[in-house]
Amino acid sequence: METEEIDSLYNKLGSQKIRQLVDAFYGFVYQDPILIPLFHNDIEEIKEKQYMFLTQFFGGPRLYIEKYGPPRMRMRHLPHKIDQKAMEAWLLCMKKAIATLDLPEKDAQSLYNSFPKLAQHMVNS
Repeated sequence: METEEIDSLYNKLGSQKIRQLVDAFYGFVYQDPILIPLFHNDIEEIKEKQYMFLTQFFGGPRLYIEKYGPPRMRMRHLPHKIDQKAMEAWLLCMKKAIATLDLPEKDAQSLYNSFPKLAQHMVNS
């Protein structure tokens, strides 16, 4: 994804919409039979890390790196078995979460398009 597109996503979303996205996303994740076994930590901690990562990923303040260091998302996800089905379930939850936001269709599509490559990178099984 082009840096300008990511930057514009952060500018279009802002921190409140990113929080709304994370809250909606994990509402769907915790109902998904494929994904729920992957999550053992405290949900509030998981949501906060995701918020910090997405803020940075979309070009906002570097919240994640300041607290946890370089994201290294693939390495951090290696202990979990993530296959194609898990990736597809994750993307579907993200699509549903994006649909809960009050965004113009073009912005919603740009937001969703920022995830498939990242999700594919996490597949390790």
